[in-house]
Amino acid sequence: MLTIRREEPDDAEAIARVHVHGWQAGYAGIMPAEVLSRLNPRAWAQRRRDLGTADPEHPFTTLVAEDAGTVVGFTTFGPYRNNQDRGDLDPAHGELLAIYLEPAHWGSGAARTLLAAARDGLAERGWTAYRLWVLADNIRARRFYERAGHSPDGEESTYPVPLSGGLPPVLLRELRYTSGG
Repeated sequence: MLTIRREEPDDAEAIARVHVHGWQAGYAGIMPAEVLSRLNPRAWAQRRRDLGTADPEHPFTTLVAEDAGTVVGFTTFGPYRNNQDRGDLDPAHGELLAIYLEPAHWGSGAARTLLAAARDGLAERGWTAYRLWVLADNIRARRFYERAGHSPDGEESTYPVPLSGGLPPVLLRELRYTSGG
């Protein structure tokens, strides 16, 4: 049975594992394979700890989805990041920053459950309408958000993916979606 709860400090490793696996499966064919193969869950977990994402005072909230006591997904939401900058927050708007699942749980309904929990959390903070960013080439995610009532609002951005060896980054197009709220 799937349960949703707030992130705790000891969840950093499990969330990072889900995040990395989600990137590797979800962005295969979108991001360069060398980028996806070098992702390191331990480094991502340490970044979570350094950012203090489990701190109740953190501006963003992360909820985890557990199945039989194992973290299988998460969602993060909070105030809108102007120019996707965590240091420049716009409290007038909410943002869904992430939903990631272990690929084995894709299609299980867990993403819909996480999205509903994030919507509730955003609404509790006064944001009945909110924004999110999705890679333009991530057709699976775009279909998920569109089925859930989100639509592109015409804003676009570029997500730079750093490459090794001093090569220039790969620039991926992102689309901003808004909720129907």
